[in-house]
Amino acid sequence: MTSSMTGFGLAKHINNETEIYCEIKSVNHRFLDITIKPHDINNELDLFIRDTVSKKVKRGTLDIRLKLKFPSSNLYIINKESIKNLRQTIDQIESIQIKRLSFSDIKDVPGIIKTEQKIQVNQNLIKKVFKEALKNFIINRAFEGAKINKLFLSKIDKINKSISRLSNSNKKLLKIRSESLIKKVHNLCETVDQDRLAQEIALLALKHDVAEEIERINFHTGSLKKELMSKSCSGKKIDFILQELFRETSTLSVKLDAPRYKQIALDMKLLVEEMREQAQNIE
Repeated sequence: MTSSMTGFGLAKHINNETEIYCEIKSVNHRFLDITIKPHDINNELDLFIRDTVSKKVKRGTLDIRLKLKFPSSNLYIINKESIKNLRQTIDQIESIQIKRLSFSDIKDVPGIIKTEQKIQVNQNLIKKVFKEALKNFIINRAFEGAKINKLFLSKIDKINKSISRLSNSNKKLLKIRSESLIKKVHNLCETVDQDRLAQEIALLALKHDVAEEIERINFHTGSLKKELMSKSCSGKKIDFILQELFRETSTLSVKLDAPRYKQIALDMKLLVEEMREQAQNIE
């Protein structure tokens, strides 16, 4: 089914000191472009996210944002050799009399105490939250795609109705055009070879015959509906069909000279152009 390239998905996990948020947004793009923030996540997680997305999403610019908070603990390392050197240096100075060094004496001395923070990162939990956000994101894309699908089918139905009207009137239009040309020639010429005139009129009328364009438009609208209902609906293929449909409606509007029917062709052309704009949203 039709899937939009714009979408949004959110998932989170909050428990005690652990907080994980994952937000996914996307906009239109010719190809698949993935940005992950923060940039300093480890390679294994980065590759997992990109690989999972590429299996589910074909096109679009995806912005994936992670907000992570995990329990942490501090590890303190005391450099005993530095304390010994400090003690010896103090003893060499007669003006300073210290029998014992206390913690308050050494806590601010560089190189004595080293602090290391250990964060308990849960990779599996991050992946779980990400997959839930991706699932919500794909559902949202499908929802937006369904709205586009409905819009397309409505416009295709209008085009088909217009084509039916033109098809039913095509023979009548040819007859009117032929009669009009004969009348013009009689007004200009006193003597006319009626057989030759009939041949020339028939040829001129056929140049304005729109039966072929009607047949092609019917074919393209049928192909468009079929692609919209396909499980592997492709935005690129839809765009190609619409290009062909636009070409045929343009030719149709040029061939028709009766104002009433020419307006029908121009309205069809406008409907196709509106669909071409919406097609930029389809994955």
